[in-house]
Amino acid sequence: MEEPREESEPLLSRARGGSGRPAGSAGSRGVRVGPGAASRQDLCFDQAAVFIEDAIQYRSINHRMDARSMWLYRLYYSNTCQWTLSLTIFLILLLAFIETPSSLTSTADVRFRSAPWDPPCGLTESVEALCLLVFVADVSVKSYLVGWAQFRKNPWLLAYLAVLVVSFADWIVSLSLLCQEPLRIRRLFRPFFLMQNSSMMKKTLKCIRSSLPEMASVVLLLALHLCVFTMLGMLLFTGEKQDDGQDRERLTYFRNLPEALTSLLVLLTTANNPDVMTPAYSKNRAYAFFFIVFTLIGSLFLMNLLTAIIYNQFRGYLMKSFQTSLFRRRLGARAAYEVLSSMSRRGEAHPRGVGVDPQDFLQVLQRVQLDSHQKPVIMEKVRSYGGDLLSAEEFQKLFNEFDKRVIKERPPLPEYRSPFLRSAQFLFSHRYFDYLGNLIALGNLVSISVFLVFDADVLPRDRDDFVLGILNCVFILYYVLELLLKAFALGLRGYLSYSSNVFDGLLTVVLLVLEISTLAVYRFPHPGWKPEMLGLLSLWDMARLVNMFIVFRFLRIIPSMKLMALVASTILDLIKNMRAFGGILVVVYYVFAILGISLFRGVVVAPGNGSLAPDNSSAPCGSFEQLEYWANNFDDFAAALITLWNVMVVNNWQVFLDAYRRFSGPWSKMYFVLWWLVSSVIWVNLFLALILENFLHKWDRRAHLQSLAGDPDTCCQVTVDLLFRDVLEEPTEDELLERLSCHPHLRLCR
Repeated sequence: MEEPREESEPLLSRARGGSGRPAGSAGSRGVRVGPGAASRQDLCFDQAAVFIEDAIQYRSINHRMDARSMWLYRLYYSNTCQWTLSLTIFLILLLAFIETPSSLTSTADVRFRSAPWDPPCGLTESVEALCLLVFVADVSVKSYLVGWAQFRKNPWLLAYLAVLVVSFADWIVSLSLLCQEPLRIRRLFRPFFLMQNSSMMKKTLKCIRSSLPEMASVVLLLALHLCVFTMLGMLLFTGEKQDDGQDRERLTYFRNLPEALTSLLVLLTTANNPDVMTPAYSKNRAYAFFFIVFTLIGSLFLMNLLTAIIYNQFRGYLMKSFQTSLFRRRLGARAAYEVLSSMSRRGEAHPRGVGVDPQDFLQVLQRVQLDSHQKPVIMEKVRSYGGDLLSAEEFQKLFNEFDKRVIKERPPLPEYRSPFLRSAQFLFSHRYFDYLGNLIALGNLVSISVFLVFDADVLPRDRDDFVLGILNCVFILYYVLELLLKAFALGLRGYLSYSSNVFDGLLTVVLLVLEISTLAVYRFPHPGWKPEMLGLLSLWDMARLVNMFIVFRFLRIIPSMKLMALVASTILDLIKNMRAFGGILVVVYYVFAILGISLFRGVVVAPGNGSLAPDNSSAPCGSFEQLEYWANNFDDFAAALITLWNVMVVNNWQVFLDAYRRFSGPWSKMYFVLWWLVSSVIWVNLFLALILENFLHKWDRRAHLQSLAGDPDTCCQVTVDLLFRDVLEEPTEDELLERLSCHPHLRLCR
């Protein structure tokens, strides 16, 4: 298909010199005259709308800009397509719980687990094939939009294509073997679909990769530290007698080099402290210095040094991420400005020179996908410029409005004529009335807790719930009264406009229904009143459980306490900013779980079924069998995830090392040690570094946040991106124009 003539010239030619003026004013004044002017104007508006959407979403603008490609581009980034892609990724990852070995059993304990459901061959494979076809369509659209030249330079797109080819080949092998193949290679590649769909995850992986050399140096020091102290331990804890404490230490923890190395590696995480030290320390207190010095050097110095290195590498990660996002926004906005400024009919005749006509910008905003509450605010801001052309600087400043979340206006309070009703309305809409409700809820919680403590040693049949039943009725009556009074003061729409009121009202309705049902079944509370339990819980117990949720209303006091509000907002920002790191953790868990199933499936067998494990009665204290860790296995995907979690926490992880060494062989330690390095050492320290980075920046910028947000009753809330905007380095005009001149597909509308 031949491209239209209006895209035949580059956007930024040498003649422009980066000045922001079109190559000739006649060309810009002639946009709206002659045949085809309407279609050319429509194309320019579409291009500007796409650039603005790219800027708002911090997306790259290096994609095709002809009419057909822009239609496909906007369709691809529509909510429907993006939700479909996200659902497909979730579905293909979820298959691991259903396909063989299935996790659809009530327990993972090998002693009590029933035979899992084995899906028929072709069922999960059909779902997987549909998912892979969606990914084929995804990579096809992406490759078309960026162009073949850019596709060949993009390693992620090339890897995307390679993973799909391998997955389809392995899928064909599975069907040809009637789903009886010993290993499904494509399962290891499924997390790739999650990574390639997140730009933040790609940035995080790049940052981790750049940190590997520094982390490797500390890991080598840790390895040297372990080797030296392992040899010292082998020499120190060797006794001639078979019954002294030294020999017991040697036989228990220093029997041979691998065992000694494992013991000290576990001690590095303090999981077996002081067990590993006690036998030798009981014989001679001087041996304690060996373990103390080892812990000081390894745990307190080297491990914390590793944390410091990771923090140093990621110290600027948050700001670098904001800096990159800012450049993408400025680049997209500048591209939209260049397109719209070329359409100005006044051109150089205007005293301010070339710029963007606000009316053109308003027409473009009508095509931009924006929040229904945000679009009117932005359009009103544009109308405030009147008929003056928008300069490049003013055009860029308008994009700061996209960083503000519009707060919905509360419905007006109902108007009452009676002075008494107006006074009551003021009283019951005041924040002190909320404080009273919180105090009553605290009393409710305390009363339930006190009776739970008093009745802890009393048998259920001997309890008297008369007093608690009366109190429960009183509290529920107050909650109902509070709901009615707030609805009277605020109006029904005003009451429902607060999410906290919706939560409280829903709980109140549930409590009222349960209380009425309890009174209907068990009558009014009286001395010796004991509601009979029907099923797992009686109606009375259900009412008490629901009553406990009232404590969540105390969360409403957080915004009124500045320091607590700062911590709470930091936590919320962390949740948003940590999605990439959470995604990487999901990828790591998924890959190690699949590897664990391939390596250790079926090695843990219940006692009496041919297991290498002894019976619980004869098992050593603290062993896998004595602790009854039978549910920690790799027989299915869900069980593997829980086992990996327990090892990541490193509490008692030496039990897993010993058990799988006995069940599978000494090589199994390599798997668990590698998992410990990836999860506990790298990822946990990375998580700590990002918490410090986010909190320290938020703490330093809290005054600036208040100045940006202004009065708490204003119509906008400031996002984290705008909070750090004044400490970021704004890209220069030359940098933006140079990047635009390298755009592979952008052409100027003539």
